[in-house]
Amino acid sequence: MKICGQNIRKIRRSKDLTQEYMAFEMEISQKAYSDIENSKVKINFDILNKISSILEIKPSDICSISHKCGTEGNEDKYQSLLEYLKKNNISIPKEYL
Repeated sequence: MKICGQNIRKIRRSKDLTQEYMAFEMEISQKAYSDIENSKVKINFDILNKISSILEIKPSDICSISHKCGTEGNEDKYQSLLEYLKKNNISIPKEYL
C-alpha cells in the first residue's frame, strides 16, 4: 500500500491541497491523515473512496485494486472478490473492473 500513499500525496500536492484540508474534509486529525499518506495505516475502500471524492478523481487513479497495490497475491484476492460479487448478484462499480 506504500504506492497508494505516495500517489495520494502526489495528487493532493498537484491540486495545491494541504494535509490539514484533507483531514478536515475527512473529519479526522491531520496526524491520522499523514499516517495514510505515509502508509502507516491500511487503506480500505471507505478511505479510498473518501479521498478520491475529495480529490475529484477515480479510486483507481490512486490505487488499482487489481494491479500491484500492496503485497503479492492481490490478483487472486481480486478475482475471488469479483466471483463472490457476481455469484451474489452484487453490482460491481466500473472503476473496479
